[in-house]
Amino acid sequence: MRSLDVRIPAGEVSLEGTLTLPDNPLGVVAFAHGSGSSRHSPRNRYVAEVLQDKRIATLLFDLLTVREDQTYATRFDIELLTERLLAAVAWLEGGTDTKDMRIGCFGASTGAAAALQAAAKHPGIAAVVSRGGRPDLAGPQALTLVRAPTLLIVGGRDDVVIELNQQAYDLLRCEKKLDIVPGATHLFEEPGTLEQAAEHAAKWFQSHLAGTGK
Repeated sequence: MRSLDVRIPAGEVSLEGTLTLPDNPLGVVAFAHGSGSSRHSPRNRYVAEVLQDKRIATLLFDLLTVREDQTYATRFDIELLTERLLAAVAWLEGGTDTKDMRIGCFGASTGAAAALQAAAKHPGIAAVVSRGGRPDLAGPQALTLVRAPTLLIVGGRDDVVIELNQQAYDLLRCEKKLDIVPGATHLFEEPGTLEQAAEHAAKWFQSHLAGTGK
């Protein structure tokens, strides 16, 4: 297992990240964190560790610079977040260690909308997972254009978000699944719930990223 501190060019800015490479990886997953979060998100880091244990490489990176993150509106600028995620995907496609891997995207909260918009724009994204996400914020047009197999994971006690995920699910025209984790609220803070979500994500990515050819 190797972990590398990286900088990802994204237009006029450079985004900090960590690329972790297990031995003989099946593929690589770029993480899109939610509003007010960063590459240090403890929940995303936990999910990333579960994926790494399953031989999936991970890229945790900051979608926004420190200055940008201080502006509330920027945190919810889905178009900007999508551009940043696509920049990370392009960086992975050109990277020495990752250029031959299939690429997945994992999104939490608003990051899920960015992951789905990115998948709608980039056919090379091979799988998407949303955890406690707002896929509805991707917009109906983008949702109908997604071709990457998509898994939506929602907490069973996250009533409003369940409904929003169901609405997004109905618009998806790709291979899709909606997993509801019993007893979980929005942040999956209840004992064992984040572990369940991570296992669901790992199985999805294992199934759709296996192999190295694009």
